[in-house]
Amino acid sequence: MGKFIRLKKGFDINLAGKAAPTISNTEQPETFAIKPTDFQGIYMPKLMVKEGDSVKAGSPLFHDKKHENVLFTSPVSGEVVQIKRGEKRKLLEVVVLADKSIDYVQFDKYSVSDLTHLSREKALQQMLSSGVWVNLIQRPFGIVADPNEKPKSIFISAFDSSPLAPDYGFIFKGQEQFFQAGVDVLKKFTSGAVHVNVHSEREISSVFSQVKGVELNKFSGPHPSGCVGVQIHHLDPINKGDVVWTINPYGVIQIGKLFLNGVYDASKIITVAGSEVKNPQYYKTYSGASVKKYLTGNLKQDHIRVVSGNVLTGTSIGKEGYLGFYDHQVSVIPEGDYYEFLGWIKPTASKLSFQRAFGLLSFLTPKKEFVLDSNNRGEPRAFVQTGVFEQVTPMDILPTYLLKSIIAEDYDEMEALGIYEVIEEDLALCEFVDVSKHNVQSILREGIDLMLNS
Repeated sequence: MGKFIRLKKGFDINLAGKAAPTISNTEQPETFAIKPTDFQGIYMPKLMVKEGDSVKAGSPLFHDKKHENVLFTSPVSGEVVQIKRGEKRKLLEVVVLADKSIDYVQFDKYSVSDLTHLSREKALQQMLSSGVWVNLIQRPFGIVADPNEKPKSIFISAFDSSPLAPDYGFIFKGQEQFFQAGVDVLKKFTSGAVHVNVHSEREISSVFSQVKGVELNKFSGPHPSGCVGVQIHHLDPINKGDVVWTINPYGVIQIGKLFLNGVYDASKIITVAGSEVKNPQYYKTYSGASVKKYLTGNLKQDHIRVVSGNVLTGTSIGKEGYLGFYDHQVSVIPEGDYYEFLGWIKPTASKLSFQRAFGLLSFLTPKKEFVLDSNNRGEPRAFVQTGVFEQVTPMDILPTYLLKSIIAEDYDEMEALGIYEVIEEDLALCEFVDVSKHNVQSILREGIDLMLNS
């Protein structure tokens, strides 16, 4: 029997430019890219292709040096046209020019009944060699799951509460069979429960409501209620020495397609949304798609910031960048590279603020959609302790003291204050409401890296 968890802490950011529930017939982009920087815990990717090589969907492009059997594979078939590197020859992107018709590497197929008798070892091998394994994220620390670990439980957040998030019921419609198959495979990796978590106040898709063999839990409350770390905290908290895995519903469906159809299917439905998009809507594409085609002729102005993912945790990729591996949305907002004299203190109804002293008028219209840009309205300053972090973090931790312990590199305090329970998305709202303008997510990742390397 699942649980019902009511969360009160948090804050919903209601942005203008939500996607209409329609799928565009725009042609597919010419190029797709896999970026090692999308994957935490992968520090030394080793290339397995060179420019000019032909690949199929599911062909390996690079592997993890620490775990050589963890492969990162091409989402489409075609030719490797660019291997982009950064400082010290750091691998940034492997770009593939896609064929008009996708050709797939063929893996073993299984019927629904066959999955019952499938061994963990065979499931593991096929997931690793096909590339679907990297959908699994390991907590603590939010890194690609270690295939040698056995998690105490697996968590699937079946809703997204972040700004401009896609409707999971819409983008996963009709995927019931593959989601169930994916769950059946995942259950072979844990002796604990597989948790599927839905929002109690939203329509629950049949993809999630009809799945068997899981704990179906319901959550209510504002963002970050959709963050899987918050859900883990309230259902099965992580202590030192514990390992749990998390996976997006898309990853579960991709696993199901691998075993039922025998292919690495990287097709997905994404949303291109935001106040600066003329026609915010959904698009059928593949992982790592170039966003240029979706933006050309579809922008209200040129001075914009294009974010792969949501505006709180996403990555700025520019107008010709590539969709992140784990992302299902592209967010487009105005660029905020300007100075506004005393802009933070003037009362106005056009700005959204968690602090009522600065955004009182916005609280009088709670359903209003706001046009927000990327301006921080201030520079980093002394770490002011206001207690506001705790008001937007629905977890029994003290974010302010945790961040201070990271800055001080105090390992014992980091452990005691809950660093095993959080990654960047769990504290992203702290960065939004921070009057001290600190890069909270970067500080947290520095602390995680310290713990990983200790």
